[in-house]
Amino acid sequence: MAEDRPSRLVPVILIVVVVVAAGLGAGLLYEVSHPKPTAPVQTVGIGSNVTVNYIGYIGSGPQTGRVFDTSLVSVALNNVSYPKTVEFTLRSPLSEYSPLAVSVGSNVPAGGYSIDNLTFGAVVPGFWQGLLGLPVNQSRTITIPPSLGYGPLDPACLTTYSLTTSVPVVSVVPAQNFSTVYPNVTASAGTRFVAAPYNWTALVLSVNATAVTVENLPTLGQSVVSSGLPATVSAINQSAITVRITVGPTNVGLIAGRSAGTVCGSTQFLVSGLNLTAGTYTANYNHEVVGSTLFFTVTVVKFY
Repeated sequence: MAEDRPSRLVPVILIVVVVVAAGLGAGLLYEVSHPKPTAPVQTVGIGSNVTVNYIGYIGSGPQTGRVFDTSLVSVALNNVSYPKTVEFTLRSPLSEYSPLAVSVGSNVPAGGYSIDNLTFGAVVPGFWQGLLGLPVNQSRTITIPPSLGYGPLDPACLTTYSLTTSVPVVSVVPAQNFSTVYPNVTASAGTRFVAAPYNWTALVLSVNATAVTVENLPTLGQSVVSSGLPATVSAINQSAITVRITVGPTNVGLIAGRSAGTVCGSTQFLVSGLNLTAGTYTANYNHEVVGSTLFFTVTVVKFY
């Protein structure tokens, strides 16, 4: 009886092998036809906190295509591939160039959100709206009209000035104000110096306890600076010097000046208009992004 057992076991073993093999085959077939689901890709949505690299371009007007801001130091330092706007300012130190922390949505608290020593703050509506649906390491270019950016031009920040200025040949400066008007100049008769703001030669004629008398000594046709703009000495007589700003039509929107007084909280302006017939120019004290369509190339760096 013992000798008969192997012969009866063989069919049983074969049946088990066939069943197991069939089961494995079915399992493999199931795996092939029913792959495991992949995790959904995270994209920017309302309430997301993300860091973003960006390059901001002016998209309308004379400065179209110029970079006004960026988070990338390589772009900030490259003026050949990325020409800059008139008001572009290089950050210092350069370590300040880093991805921008953005809280996405319209209900961001005034102080933003603090996460991992970063403050995720509010940005203009067109910027965060342009991030919606974007995953990490993917870039897109977004267009932001003034209504979704920095708003329209404020007419109160536009001022008209004459292209010509009359400066007295001889001026009397109160003694207590001399060092303010002419810093680093010794109030001593016979002293010659370069006089701001026109950067021409001046001479101290006399000094007493109350006043310092100064004579301005430019030459006719001399190139000078007026309100931070290029100018020339166009006329001289016994009592007055005429200075004329030499901004031309090709400079409109592409040159900045600086005034002695403050308008809309700023002394810097862009020359935004020129009327040669009237002999005037328009100084725009709005920041250059105000009233402009803007383009941004944006890339999401990380979700928080």
